[in-house]
Amino acid sequence: MGNRMRIKYGFIISIVALIWAGSFIAVKIGVEEISPVLLAFLRFAIASPCLFLVLLIKKKPLRFPIRDLPILIILALTGVTLLYIFQFTGIKWTTATNSAILINMNVIFIAILSSVTLKEIFSNKKIIGIILGFLGVVFVVINGSMSLTLSTKGDALIILSAICWAIYSVIGKKILDRYDPITVTTYIFILGTIFFIPFIKDFNLEISFRGWMIILYLALFCSVFAYVAWYDALAKMDATKVAIFLNLIPLFAMLLSYLILEEEITIFLMMGAALIIYGIYLTEKG
Repeated sequence: MGNRMRIKYGFIISIVALIWAGSFIAVKIGVEEISPVLLAFLRFAIASPCLFLVLLIKKKPLRFPIRDLPILIILALTGVTLLYIFQFTGIKWTTATNSAILINMNVIFIAILSSVTLKEIFSNKKIIGIILGFLGVVFVVINGSMSLTLSTKGDALIILSAICWAIYSVIGKKILDRYDPITVTTYIFILGTIFFIPFIKDFNLEISFRGWMIILYLALFCSVFAYVAWYDALAKMDATKVAIFLNLIPLFAMLLSYLILEEEITIFLMMGAALIIYGIYLTEKG
């Protein structure tokens, strides 16, 4: 790949990272008006048919073997339904900054799950990376205070969502290698949307204009454009180089949270973010 193409896809993935960072701020504002579960449901209820339309436009394969349906159900629960119930509820109770930092722990959880399932021996780099990552979590969650608060519970839910994403990634790796990623993602979105329904307690669609703009941002930009751009970049660039750009998400989110939500960025948050990002770097290199 030439330098021009690297710059092009580097720019695209940077935009994707910025969009995903913005989702934490959008959700934080959205859950003031809309219940976390309903917000997540509406996001994917809109995103799923849009992504299906992308499948048709790109002429991707539509058929999917029925034998893989049980795996798709697990992926839909861990990659959509449970992940976003935990994440959106967690964001309601904690800050957008904490959420964006802690969600990156999914990379370390992926390393742990992969090593356990494949019975790999941890390298020294991975061990140090995992320790630094969890130390970073302590800095972010405590944030200068040893008392348990609603924010602490929110942080715990964000960590649970990171574990869900790790399970989704480890289980989904083989199926994503066998089938077109956008096709798989579309069916996961559709199933995940359906699985939200039992968790919705109040289906109230009396939502303000601002609320609907947030829903459309999450659906069209975060769930359709960003996913399609992400997989397009993965097809053209080395996966490791693309993944590095994910480290921009907490940095963008911290800046946006400070500018839009006026959230305080403490020395503990910066130290925690640095430890988690460096821990992720060592874990991936290990």
